[in-house]
Amino acid sequence: MSISRDSLAIDSAQLANASPVEWRVEAEPVDYPAAVAFMEARVAAIAAGQAPELVWLVEHPALYTAGTSAEASDLVDATRFPVHKTGRGGQYTYHGPGQRVAYVMLDLNRRGQDVRRFVAQLEDWLIRTLDAFNVKGERREDRVGVWVRRPEKGAEVEDKIAAIGIRVRKWVTYHGISLNVEPDLEHFSGIVPCGVTRHGVTSLVDMGLPLDMHDAD
Repeated sequence: MSISRDSLAIDSAQLANASPVEWRVEAEPVDYPAAVAFMEARVAAIAAGQAPELVWLVEHPALYTAGTSAEASDLVDATRFPVHKTGRGGQYTYHGPGQRVAYVMLDLNRRGQDVRRFVAQLEDWLIRTLDAFNVKGERREDRVGVWVRRPEKGAEVEDKIAAIGIRVRKWVTYHGISLNVEPDLEHFSGIVPCGVTRHGVTSLVDMGLPLDMHDAD
């Protein structure tokens, strides 16, 4: 019998409670290749016991990233924004202004060598964050990320509000999550987000919440 991710997300608080974890918020947009280079260096240092774990909150200029499962047919407009191939799991996604990206560099040697559980805990972290804004985020067993129902659009309609894509090296995680706070949702039209054609994307502002990035942090 398969185990649902609901049952795996037993205690997302352990993502933050095992010390020491450094939290860093960047005030200016971060170039994507520079972010990847920084993460790779930090992951190596964490694995070697030379640096603390890190949760790094950033915002990127508009771009698309292709995960290890990305299909070429899902890149609808390759000329719209820069496209970066990356070693994280998942397919195509968009990053840009108004979207909070959290790069989560944690040592699963300390926290349990279970990647599926870790992904479930990231989902739970996002769901708890949305709950603080009275938004009901939900996970789906057939697709990773956090989703919200949109009954005003139709009985079966739901949109993705947060994405997850990670990589693990020597049991240290990197890449992470993205939460749509106030991005231009039309920018997602250059890709099939995460390979899902049936459902759309949304943001906190799109759902009628007058929030900005500082509120989300």
